[in-house]
Amino acid sequence: MLKLEQVNLFTKLKSQARNNLPGYPILQDISFEVFSGDRITIIGHSGAGKTSLLRLLNRLTEPTSGKIYLENQEYHQIPIIQLRQQVTLVHQETKLLGMTVGEAIAYPLVLRKWPKQQIQEKVSYWREQLQIPENWLGRTEVQLSAGQRQLVAIARALVIQPKILLLDEPISALDPGQASLLVNIIAQLTQPSSQAPTAAILMINHQLDLAQEFSTRLLHLQQGQILANHPAPDINWEELKTSLIKAEHQASEDW
Repeated sequence: MLKLEQVNLFTKLKSQARNNLPGYPILQDISFEVFSGDRITIIGHSGAGKTSLLRLLNRLTEPTSGKIYLENQEYHQIPIIQLRQQVTLVHQETKLLGMTVGEAIAYPLVLRKWPKQQIQEKVSYWREQLQIPENWLGRTEVQLSAGQRQLVAIARALVIQPKILLLDEPISALDPGQASLLVNIIAQLTQPSSQAPTAAILMINHQLDLAQEFSTRLLHLQQGQILANHPAPDINWEELKTSLIKAEHQASEDW
């Protein structure tokens, strides 16, 4: 479905660009594949390149080198709007842009000029799937918590039924019970359904207990490189927790 081949991302200061000097590496030699039904948790210390990777996959940034393919078609050959309909990113910090909850969830379909009845049916379906109370629909952004806004943003992404859903720490603002519930609901999106095609999900998540429940695969980034890419059953989770703590400590000292 999705394939990355030796992708690199560098950033340059203006002085480096003027003098044609190499920039700072953000991602280096990234190669992996994503298949329909995958639930991939992306982990790593702060600054490991996790969010930068999701931004590449949504084409908010372009790779310095290497290639990305979606269903055997090179990324740059796919019109960007069409690409983002298929590979959709939900940011960690989300906004409703002055809309009510109901308007925000429906907005992607309004842009596509869907009939009003079909929009209402689709909004109702995903509201129920994500267990969003009906009395939220008239609320505005200021009447929602950060976790509630995140849930609405996920519903807004899902109404267009992307092939790949990219989630940047979607449970960071939720309490443990809400986080577990949301992870279980999201995991169901990778199961065949009459209402929605089977999706793949890539999720940045620091809560390893929930990652263990959710993941079919774990992608571990360290200093912009893939340290490990393993099926979830093959992972020693306790050992992983220890290594993450050490890496975070080292990253803090380096900073």
